[in-house]
Amino acid sequence: MSYPRSIRELVAERAAGKVSAAELSRHFLDRIAAHDETLNAMISGCADTARERAAALDAGGAADGPLAGLPIAHKDIFCTRGVRTSCGSRMLDNFVAPYDATVVERLAAAGTVTLGKTNMDEFAMGSSNETSFYGPVRNPWNTDYVPGGSSGGSAAAVAAGLVPAATGTDTGGSIRQPAALCGVTGIKPTYGRVSRYGMIAFASSLDQGGCFARSADDCAHVLQAMAGFDERDSTCVERDVPDYVGALGGQGDDFLKGMRVGLPKEYFAEGLDDASRKVIDAAIAEFQAQGAEIVEISLPHTELAVSTYYVLAPAEASSNLARFDGVRYGYRCENPVDLEDLYTRSRGEGFGREVQRRIMVGAYVLSAGYYDAYYLKAQKTRRLIARDFSDAFENVDLIAAPVTQAPAFKLGEKLDDPVSMYLNDVYTLPASLAGLPGMSVPAGFVDGLPVGLQLLAPWFEETRLLGAAHAYQQNTDWHTKRPAGFE
Repeated sequence: MSYPRSIRELVAERAAGKVSAAELSRHFLDRIAAHDETLNAMISGCADTARERAAALDAGGAADGPLAGLPIAHKDIFCTRGVRTSCGSRMLDNFVAPYDATVVERLAAAGTVTLGKTNMDEFAMGSSNETSFYGPVRNPWNTDYVPGGSSGGSAAAVAAGLVPAATGTDTGGSIRQPAALCGVTGIKPTYGRVSRYGMIAFASSLDQGGCFARSADDCAHVLQAMAGFDERDSTCVERDVPDYVGALGGQGDDFLKGMRVGLPKEYFAEGLDDASRKVIDAAIAEFQAQGAEIVEISLPHTELAVSTYYVLAPAEASSNLARFDGVRYGYRCENPVDLEDLYTRSRGEGFGREVQRRIMVGAYVLSAGYYDAYYLKAQKTRRLIARDFSDAFENVDLIAAPVTQAPAFKLGEKLDDPVSMYLNDVYTLPASLAGLPGMSVPAGFVDGLPVGLQLLAPWFEETRLLGAAHAYQQNTDWHTKRPAGFE
């Protein structure tokens, strides 16, 4: 079969009998075998179970669904029954979950075939996919460069055509940023739209599952299956899920006509690379050409987002990762002399440097005498950031902005400078703190490396977000580009 094809086409052709689930799985498993040694995008493969699943679908031994036969990969933060779930960490290198995460369960019910688990920054802590215990993922557009993080394996796998779609998680930009750096479409839905049950926690008030694919239309198909209330997740919102797929299928050419699109002046100030700015300006001009009204807005507390996030997220991580102590499951040091030695060496040897750094920061800001000065103040600042967006959306329908200050950087370039690495997420953190839905849409290239346009919508307006991205992609072809050697 030829590649690439949209998910809508793949599903339709499989339903029409033009291609079987077995043929689809074989095609993409062959691509993984041919290319993943170069990219290191996958941690665990599921080739045998994928073939069995595809054969069962073709034989009618498994129930068909709206995505029947579609190959997919899951970020290795989602629990998968019978398949290792490592979170990119030595700590969970030997952990095999006895159950599926809700996201995995729902996508399986929709008919998908899981081909493997994708590489990621350890416990989703990183912006370059270099903190993984299994080594860095490489960007398919230039393998000397990072793919972004923490969901870098998923983004690289979709960009290289190893899978048509992959799941990811976004805590502070971990879907949007790698989507931008790898030239694919990625969506982070509203916090609470997708269940976090079975998704190993980093920062529970920020983590949200989403997906990567070639286009907004492809993402709509995957999100349709993922989204919805789950009583097993207390943060999941009991709210009807719109028909994302149907809405895009019936969308007219004038979707953007009359839509007010806000450009936050703080995102276009000093720090944005000049070449990237030109790409973003051209993308915004396309929105304007389709009838959108472009207006300048202000999000005045943007400058506080990085410091706010790096108090709150490590604090929650410190609490969430306390369970990994070498006692019940996960990495256990050899020959501990006593309980303190067991805890100390198991955690010291099981966690990487970046995870240790964030645990220590989190424990510090939660400690007696510092809680009010740091954690409580950061919570108040988070509320101000959310209020900025609420005020802005009273006057605009959508917000457009850069995803990153510049295209991908070289492997190793920022590893020894944590603050520089953290600043890479300066444009994605505010929306995460506010719990807003956001997307990265391919918008062009700088020196052969992709640049993404970030789109943000009000809470639970994923349909508007997908519709705007789809309208843009109907008149541009950036999302169809493929890196050399991976066509």
